[in-house]
Amino acid sequence: MPEIHPIPRRAPRVRRPLLAGVLAGVLGLALLAQPALAAVHADGAAAGTDGISGGPDDDRTHLSYQMAPGQRLDDVYVVRNTGTTQQDVTLFATDAFNTDDGQYALLDTKIKPTAVGTWVLFNGADTAEHLSLAPGETKQVPFTVTTPANAGPGDHAGGIVISSQKGSGRILVDRRVATRLYVRVPGKLQPQLTVSSMHAVYNPTLNPFAGSTTISFTVTNNGNVALSGHLVAGADAVFGIPVGQLRKDVPEMLPGSTRSITIDVPGVPQVGYLNAHVDLQPYVEKDAMNPGPLHAVSRATPIAAIPWWILVLLLLIGGYVVFRRYRRRSDAKRAAAWIEYTEAEAKRKAESGTTADDAADATEDATSVAAQPAGTDATRANERA
Repeated sequence: MPEIHPIPRRAPRVRRPLLAGVLAGVLGLALLAQPALAAVHADGAAAGTDGISGGPDDDRTHLSYQMAPGQRLDDVYVVRNTGTTQQDVTLFATDAFNTDDGQYALLDTKIKPTAVGTWVLFNGADTAEHLSLAPGETKQVPFTVTTPANAGPGDHAGGIVISSQKGSGRILVDRRVATRLYVRVPGKLQPQLTVSSMHAVYNPTLNPFAGSTTISFTVTNNGNVALSGHLVAGADAVFGIPVGQLRKDVPEMLPGSTRSITIDVPGVPQVGYLNAHVDLQPYVEKDAMNPGPLHAVSRATPIAAIPWWILVLLLLIGGYVVFRRYRRRSDAKRAAAWIEYTEAEAKRKAESGTTADDAADATEDATSVAAQPAGTDATRANERA
């Protein structure tokens, strides 16, 4: 069942004034109010409090109906003045929509509804009901909901609003309290959430085991039933080993609404390959009408989680191996050159030694011949003769 959805107090709304004029008017009101406030405090009088609440006349937290096209239904809405001052309020119905952050919201008071907000009439004929309530007073306002004959199947969402406006001219404060309104028209129900435009990126850190994966995607309610979702986003390594996971609930999405979601999955290590995935299981709120079977949807995309520390280590190892090979080749070349040099030097020395010995022998022979007596040759000649 829908809950009573109090609309936050709105800031004063400026109606097309010049900014300087607004500031001057506010400052003037503040200055004029100071003596009055001082008088109140001097007299010891307590300021009154404003308070208003509304809802069904039973324990329902919201208004939920299942109605066929053209059907009429009667109900009662209760308005209470919970403050200590007189309250003049306006009761009306309007259409609902989802904000960008997924909140359930209602059209502004000045915007006329075009859907389920036009199906509600107060006291049988009025689109709005003006009430004046004394402090502590409660009023019951009968209203009817009539679905058009051509109403399409599915959920139609809106709300019944109690509006209390104060101020005039350039500044108007609109305080609102609302109750959600759901009308389901039977027929071919299509409860369907889809995931599209998925993108993932890995965010490395100095700690290779403490990175994160950012997953962005779009969820669209392509069906005609209001759905919420249990979301699981994560990343798997090779062989489907999970390395990070995060769970999140997707607030209720009205039919036709679209929501962009970004999730950071922490604690994902740098393992090279990652499969980022999103698993979405639709569900309806516990007090909503059951639309039938709800099917889960999954999407995945691969990303790279490069382990830079491993790459640096491999580069260092590779550089060392290359350096060692270079040194070995260089040492081998120097060794070969040295061997060649020593062999050449040895050969040169050997050749130099042989030449010196021959020269020494020739010198020795010449010396021997020169040392012999002069008659020796003649004597030998005579002996030969």
